[in-house]
Amino acid sequence: MVLRDPVRAYIGLGANLGDPMVALRTALEGLERLPASRLVRASGFFGSTPVDSTGPDYVNAVAEISTCLSAPDLLVALQQQELQAGRERPYRNAPRTLDLDILLYGSARIASPALTVPHPRMRERAFVLMPLAELDPERVTPAELDAVRDQAIWRLAG
Repeated sequence: MVLRDPVRAYIGLGANLGDPMVALRTALEGLERLPASRLVRASGFFGSTPVDSTGPDYVNAVAEISTCLSAPDLLVALQQQELQAGRERPYRNAPRTLDLDILLYGSARIASPALTVPHPRMRERAFVLMPLAELDPERVTPAELDAVRDQAIWRLAG
């Protein structure tokens, strides 16, 4: 494990199989327990219809963490959490019990076979932009929100 000075990272959370609300609550608890990291805050939960995917509606959120983990080590920790939640990857964009994506990792730009940061499709997804804007409005422009206004998304209670 590579440790570094603390970095603010934003993690996208999503699920549409099993009980997605429980999966996201459990995932947030898991983010609180990440080594050398701290959960700073999380957005509310949003419902959304699948984009480039099939299956039931999703529950999504975004979490802000402060971490001393390197981006590759953070990715490994998130993928372990997905596996513990029963995540399977039978095909690209398959329905999932839990999906955890590194959206932003400080100001880093990463392009490796395993990880791309900023997340390459985050600016195309209302289910990322709406919760991200709730956490940090300066990270999302009105034009970006306008570009995804045709995607179905709604605020969930609880």
